[in-house]
Amino acid sequence: MFCSRRDFTRNALLTAAVSPVLLSESLAAGSGMHTVKRGDTLSGLAQRYGTTVSALKRSNNLRSDLIQVGQKLIIPAQAAANFDPLRTVRAETARINVRRSNWQAIIAHHSAIKKGNAESYGRTHRKRGMQNGLAYHFVIGNGIDSGDGQIEVGPRWTKQLQGGHVKNHQLNLIAIGICLVGNFEIERPTRKQLQSFTLLVDWLQGSVLRRKVRFAGHREIKGEQTVCPGKYFPLSTMHRRFG
Repeated sequence: MFCSRRDFTRNALLTAAVSPVLLSESLAAGSGMHTVKRGDTLSGLAQRYGTTVSALKRSNNLRSDLIQVGQKLIIPAQAAANFDPLRTVRAETARINVRRSNWQAIIAHHSAIKKGNAESYGRTHRKRGMQNGLAYHFVIGNGIDSGDGQIEVGPRWTKQLQGGHVKNHQLNLIAIGICLVGNFEIERPTRKQLQSFTLLVDWLQGSVLRRKVRFAGHREIKGEQTVCPGKYFPLSTMHRRFG
């Protein structure tokens, strides 16, 4: 049964006082790593990371512009240090008509597994019968199958479709789902993941939706029986920031 906005706020949002993590540090302190996905090109990666094709080829001893899915590429140190995780998100969002009035909440998730990215989760969710594939609107990588702190934009965002990330159908209609890769019951999210998560939520509320919306971790939703996004995800810190 769908809870009202008042019930959602009362039951979904927790408040606690803890020292906030340091989220203003540089997104990288040296070379980064990128795992090549389908559709990636050297020119596209150079644009994404603010570097050049030549620099990427030098860093990875490449003799041609050909790269393969699953290949690990070193991102030059300066490019990694200057990497803007919102670059792709802003570009993808600029191409669509965001239904601002529709989105009333943002819900944080963890994947509960160490590996994966938007593409692999999308395949899994389709196999589970989700017609629209990937249940989340955004996925934030941990450096294994996508970049550490890399924000991947899912088709539910680019097509402005309802989520599939909670049980409640009515809440899926109005809640943006953000999933961080990892099992945060047994390990902590990376610093870059938390930085990217904070940047993304700040940007969604400030520049896209242009208002504060309700924020919750998956387990805080009424009727959900889950530990998601895990005990090591700093929910109290995020509540201090987002309400």
